[in-house]
Amino acid sequence: MSDDEPPVKRETLAAQALGRPDPTMRGLTPPIYPSATYQRAPDGSYPGGHSYTRDQNPTWDPAEELLCRLEGGAAALLFASGMAAATTLMEALPDAAHVVAPASMYWTFRLWLVELNEKARLRVDFVDAGDLDAMQAVVRNGTALVWVETPANPMGEVTDIRAAAAIAHAAGAKLAVDSTLATPVNTRPIEHGADFVMHSATKQLNGHADVVAGALITADAEGGIWAQVRHERAYRGAILGPFEAWLLLRGMRTLYLRVAKAAENAQQVAEVLAADPRVSDVYYAGLASHPGHDIAQRQMELGFGPIVSFRVGGGAEDARAVAARLRVFTDATSLGGVESLVEQRAAVEGADTAVPENLLRLSIGIENVADLLADLDQALG
Repeated sequence: MSDDEPPVKRETLAAQALGRPDPTMRGLTPPIYPSATYQRAPDGSYPGGHSYTRDQNPTWDPAEELLCRLEGGAAALLFASGMAAATTLMEALPDAAHVVAPASMYWTFRLWLVELNEKARLRVDFVDAGDLDAMQAVVRNGTALVWVETPANPMGEVTDIRAAAAIAHAAGAKLAVDSTLATPVNTRPIEHGADFVMHSATKQLNGHADVVAGALITADAEGGIWAQVRHERAYRGAILGPFEAWLLLRGMRTLYLRVAKAAENAQQVAEVLAADPRVSDVYYAGLASHPGHDIAQRQMELGFGPIVSFRVGGGAEDARAVAARLRVFTDATSLGGVESLVEQRAAVEGADTAVPENLLRLSIGIENVADLLADLDQALG
């Protein structure tokens, strides 16, 4: 923040996209810079500060700075997807580095970690999500990175970030947190001791299901891992297009409104489902019965996120039938948009998943909650 910028809240920073008019035309909407390359000065320097878009693009700058400010980090980088962000951080680690990760996490990333473990590129130990004793048992001197996802997708396990950071740091390891379901509206992991924060920005950060993007934020821009992450992004070309970066920044202007409304709706949906005899289990950290509720209350500020998962009485076919009868919810993959979605998650993850086959994952949007509740009621029959 420059000296002439007033000290404002994060909500204001997001709503105003940092509040800086375009210096050339004074437009309130930030411009898009589609150029792949930039002119040198006669002495060979780059007066505009950019040389080639695989390294950096001016359209990324405000989106990365806004993410950095919202998370309270030292630097941020955009990526072509959440997977690109997560895998680039892992690829920045040395060969055979030891990594600890939760068994319940974003399924595609878990499969990728399993593959790297089988190839001996990394040595990965998986532990039950949120189980600090299990984490403590496998973290050791020489562990490079501890990965945490909280709340976890799709079962909603909650991890105490501050306690996990203490375990990691005592062994000389770094802590990375996938905060996709929380967003900086609810949780800022760096304030709780995390070294890195990852977002699938496709989800709530963008919020309109029209961008695939990822982001990493670091607590220490001078660290060796961060320098390697920046190097890997440029060399592998895991970059976000200028138009996508612009759309992401536009989406983040309504972040605080969308996240709060979706969490408010999700809380009501979870409470109604938890009281419904046609439902056997509800997984949502906002419920007092959830095992991670107290931790979530400490580290989440504005609700408990948009994901409510529940088990339908019966088996896989019964869950499939309920999903098929929904009319306001759309049966589709992904989460965090303005519209509500449903997915029978086990069918997507395949035979090796630990997700119950009769579990439906709801991504709650910003519709009128009465419509969502009525739709669930008729679908449950």
